[in-house]
Amino acid sequence: EAQLVESGGGLVQAGGSLRLSCAASGFNFDDYAIGWFRQAPGKGREGISCISSRNGRTSFTDSVKGRFTISRDNAKNTVYLEMNSLKPEDTAVYYCAADDFCTIATLTQGDYDYWGQGTQVTVSS
Repeated sequence: EAQLVESGGGLVQAGGSLRLSCAASGFNFDDYAIGWFRQAPGKGREGISCISSRNGRTSFTDSVKGRFTISRDNAKNTVYLEMNSLKPEDTAVYYCAADDFCTIATLTQGDYDYWGQGTQVTVSS
């Protein structure tokens, strides 16, 4: 059974940093791009970043570009989202998901194959 488990969320002050992890199991991790999405209270889900399966190509939406980085360790079946210069508007539940491709289009569509349960990130002002 395919499974994605997010961790690393928490409460941080504005300007601070957090690193989220997404641990995968039950499918061939090397063959999948991994994306990060978030959903703030009362808002729709937003795709924010993804990393391709083999060449490490990354994409970011404008809202996080320059502040967030994404990386993957295929030996550990894990993807990381390093979040810096956090703002109160980054407060949301963050989800990781697996798909065939990493593009801005796939992030926008959000039609990924496997999803994690999410981890809460709260940024205080």
